[in-house]
Amino acid sequence: MKSDNSRIAVVTGASRGVGKGIAIALGAAGMTVYLSARSATASTSQLRGQPLPGSLAETAEAVTRAGGKGIAVSCDHRDDEQVRELLARVEREQGRLDLLVNNAALLHENLIDPGPFWDKPLELMDILDVGLRSAYVASYHAAPLLVRNGHGLIAFVSSFGAGCYMHGPAYGAQKAGCDKLAADMAVDFEGTGVAAISLWLGPQRTERTAIAGAERTDQYDAFMAMAETPEFNGRVIRSLLDAPELASLSGQTLISAELALGYGISDEAGRQPPSYREMLGAPRRQHPARVI
Repeated sequence: MKSDNSRIAVVTGASRGVGKGIAIALGAAGMTVYLSARSATASTSQLRGQPLPGSLAETAEAVTRAGGKGIAVSCDHRDDEQVRELLARVEREQGRLDLLVNNAALLHENLIDPGPFWDKPLELMDILDVGLRSAYVASYHAAPLLVRNGHGLIAFVSSFGAGCYMHGPAYGAQKAGCDKLAADMAVDFEGTGVAAISLWLGPQRTERTAIAGAERTDQYDAFMAMAETPEFNGRVIRSLLDAPELASLSGQTLISAELALGYGISDEAGRQPPSYREMLGAPRRQHPARVI
């Protein structure tokens, strides 16, 4: 088993939100974490006219302060060449990779608006480019490094929206697509020591949900009262990496809050975020048939 201070991770979409929290948790475990996003030193993103704080530089500093080593890499995940260069840089500088967290996703500010999809901007479907396609591209370039290492994990950030109606068809298709990527990549990874797992996260405490929650208190108050911190999910992913049962979990879609219970992981102040399995549904089991 490798010590944490020799472990190398890549977390996409890590300038803020879920990616930032996951990266900080990995840093707290002593890992070297490569962080990718477009916001290198300052954020230009807004939500509902309010600035969304966060940058790669800030996340890298937070990862290092937590006890790891944060390395910021400006990368637009719409550009395949930039993604290729991100993983090529990891290979040049580290010669190995233990963990890829596919988190980058393009979330349109009208995503949570009420109404049918045809009354919303067509750009909501950009999440299928940065969110689904980009996850495939990052995994494509990461896979040879992971296989060469003989042990590793590709974790996809998904949600209950893969199985129930949540935020409309574009969001649901992206999350369901990530679940299927994990399932099918796991088949190709068999016998390599590398696993692919998709994780359903509960509501998250992020800069984005703070703004959205203030706008939709009727729907968000109850969920946000027990919302997860992104760091909580980072600790779950870190535990998965060394789990004795990792190979048997490969290809599955798992609920992060349920894994946390099994690994003895709690959130801040000892809170135990709930699973929404009964309310929002269970992950789909893939059929075992294989057509080559």
